[in-house]
Amino acid sequence: MAADEGAIDVGATLRDLRRRADLSQRELAEQAGVPKSTVARIEAGQGARPAFRTVELLVRAAGGELTVTMRGDPSCEAVSEPEHAREDEPRDEAGRRYPAHLDVRRVLTLKDWPGAWWVHSYTLPQRLWPVRVPELTYDLDRARRDERRLRNRTRAQVRFRRATEGLPATSWRFLAEVPGAGPVGELRAHERSFDLRLGEDWGDRRELVLEGVLVAPGLRTLGIGRQLIGLLAREMAVAGIRTIHAMAEAGNIEFLLACGFELKPSRPSALTLEVGPVSAAPGPPGSGR
Repeated sequence: MAADEGAIDVGATLRDLRRRADLSQRELAEQAGVPKSTVARIEAGQGARPAFRTVELLVRAAGGELTVTMRGDPSCEAVSEPEHAREDEPRDEAGRRYPAHLDVRRVLTLKDWPGAWWVHSYTLPQRLWPVRVPELTYDLDRARRDERRLRNRTRAQVRFRRATEGLPATSWRFLAEVPGAGPVGELRAHERSFDLRLGEDWGDRRELVLEGVLVAPGLRTLGIGRQLIGLLAREMAVAGIRTIHAMAEAGNIEFLLACGFELKPSRPSALTLEVGPVSAAPGPPGSGR
């Protein structure tokens, strides 16, 4: 076996760890107590192989752990290729790698580029753009990077199911869950009898009333609510229930319309009665109806 066969790409692995920890080369070097030039040299694969102690310091500073095993040990899992150890890794116009911790992404629409703040509602025609829009971009703000990573992880890991534990047969509850993190979305509905509502015999036809669809803040617009509605519709079809009613206002109306609901003008109007404090001397009673 050649000396380098099966060896780990330390530079690529370190870049991947640094990205996961959201650390720049300078920040990692400061936390590990090594020069920034050492980090840059290791990641670029330049110079002699780094000392084991240096690699250990850097890996630990990035939140990783080094494990040493004997060759052929069946308990040792194969090391996967680092996320950023690819030949097609994006580079800038000068051929340099982008900072690993910034999560470079392609600009598909103006909304993808933080530098497009000058576009009112993102509707300015391209011929009027004051600057050239880059092909690639990234977020310098740490909070925005964390939010984007959370949304991407949630989109990839979320699972949907109907929950029945501890509920009566007429209650419908659906959950969107991320393994290890718990629920990130929930839908609740309940059954009612069409016969009892109208006071007529229609063969005890059942229908549902939507109580609400909740999605964790920061995870909206990922389609979680729509998928919960879709799961509900499939379960309704299996149960032979054809209709579900809902009451909504403001943006919730647009959400339900996008999920296939229809506005019914015959529905009752929404009314509000504001009751003030009781006065010490009530006036004469008004006319009744």
